[in-house]
Amino acid sequence: MKRILIPTDFSKYSEEALKVAAQIARKYDSEIILLHMLELPHEASDIMGGGKSIPEIMSYKNKAISNLEKLMDSKYLKGINVSEAIEFKKVAEGVLDACEKNNVDLIIMGSHGTSGFDELLVGSNAEKVVRLSKIPVLVVKKEAKDFKARNFVFASDFSKETRKPFRKMIEFAKIFDSNLFLVMVCTPNSFKTTHAAEKIMHNFIANYDIENYSSHIYNDTNIENGIINFANSVNADLIGICTHGRTGLAHFFNGSIGEELVNHATKPVITFKI
Repeated sequence: MKRILIPTDFSKYSEEALKVAAQIARKYDSEIILLHMLELPHEASDIMGGGKSIPEIMSYKNKAISNLEKLMDSKYLKGINVSEAIEFKKVAEGVLDACEKNNVDLIIMGSHGTSGFDELLVGSNAEKVVRLSKIPVLVVKKEAKDFKARNFVFASDFSKETRKPFRKMIEFAKIFDSNLFLVMVCTPNSFKTTHAAEKIMHNFIANYDIENYSSHIYNDTNIENGIINFANSVNADLIGICTHGRTGLAHFFNGSIGEELVNHATKPVITFKI
């Protein structure tokens, strides 16, 4: 894991994400790219029309530079290779472009508890990043002084379409020396007998060289509750799910279930694109 991208709006939530990134970077000798986006549609329009808002834009930029410098001086970043960037782009577009340009391996974002991404990457911006990112996105909800992924729950329907993100998940689990808890959640609306569910999982897992794992069938009222309750039952450090580029945080997580999981789970959540 060579490069980690941290989008920051200078909120306490994005700083918690940066602190997690620092722990990972220090352990695996990774580089951190600290990115702040300046979304200034009206000012940008004025520039194109005659430059009336240039002083205001420079004021925003100088303030952002000052804030980035303060972050760069944080004690928890001492000894870590950290670079900073400010982009005049829409948030999701800028984050994804920066990942491609810098060959980033992981995005880490902060989020505000159960109310969703209402601080960093507000609303649809967060959804776009998580949905469209080709690389894993780790969402951090609260302070993690000792971040670890020792007990890693990965929930899936184990269909053929999830093979690509499953490979990425295995790579991630190896990096963090995780114990993998592979789980299929069965609900009244997606009922499978234990025999049928076990067969699906067995046939799927047989295609991979994977160690330190266990497979589980978990029944609950809906998929979101099932994942959260199972993760709590095994004292998980991290929850992993698949995302689908065409339908947001959804595949077997129909509709908004994936988004609800990211919003409501108190544990860190990592997403892998299908």
